[in-house]
Amino acid sequence: MLFTEAHINFLNYLEVIKNKSPKTVEQYDRHLRKFENFIIEWLKEDIKKFKVDQIILNIAEKFRSYLYEKNRTVSIKTANAYMITIRSFLKYLEKKWHKSLSATAIDLIKADERHVEFLNEDELERLFKAPNIDTIIWTRDLAIMECIYSTWLRISELTALNKNDINLTRREFAVRWKWRKVRVVYLTKKAALLIWNYLEKRNDHLNPLFIRHNIKKENIDALEDKNIRLTRFFITNMVKKYAIKAFILKNISAHTLRHSFATTLLANWADLRAIQEMLWHASITTTQVYTHVTNKKLKEVHSKFMK
Repeated sequence: MLFTEAHINFLNYLEVIKNKSPKTVEQYDRHLRKFENFIIEWLKEDIKKFKVDQIILNIAEKFRSYLYEKNRTVSIKTANAYMITIRSFLKYLEKKWHKSLSATAIDLIKADERHVEFLNEDELERLFKAPNIDTIIWTRDLAIMECIYSTWLRISELTALNKNDINLTRREFAVRWKWRKVRVVYLTKKAALLIWNYLEKRNDHLNPLFIRHNIKKENIDALEDKNIRLTRFFITNMVKKYAIKAFILKNISAHTLRHSFATTLLANWADLRAIQEMLWHASITTTQVYTHVTNKKLKEVHSKFMK
């Protein structure tokens, strides 16, 4: 089978049979296109004639070298992501009985143990005191940070929220996760109150829960939701700005608040399986990266009972 034909069929398989999200399919497509460029540039092969049975281990390893040659700063995580796509593609070929390299022949580079940055209790208190809630912008920013911290939302989920998505009375709402899956998240009383205060200050017809405010009042009626909705880039920079104001020296992002949610629960002896469910981690192994925060408490328990 021709590689280009298998490429298209594989993407259709991911979308229709495996029910992968558009973003996931897009990533696989981008990785395979990079592999096509490698075939054309390094192997000097005609991609329109290249067949899947021509893929051998040496070619797969050369593709890894090609990634580093094109981008000297490529991370191990990124390089592994490309190789995982190739392995998934080869598994698909095997499932469809097309002769090619076995997916098990490709090894991944062993990466360093994942480390997550989080804020301790004192840093969180200083961060949440950084905004001055006398203005609508600062009211919005504080509501955003508290919302992320108390609901473990991903930033893309938060930016997609509309006012009618959230029930401030019941302090809960549903978010769409990984394409068609839906999960319910819960607000703290503090987060719900901050969001309510922010919405009370607003005087507009726009649907997004959180919006830009650097616009002229005379133009607001002509704006569409997509032009007023906050971006992931904006929220990350906003959190960094308040972290600096709070004299927090760690290199944090908006996602750090999500990490802090998990570490706060663990530090207070929450069950790891419950945290896994809340964070919607497919594997408990992913959640276990947060267990480093319990080390001190475990030592305290050991010292208390083991004299």
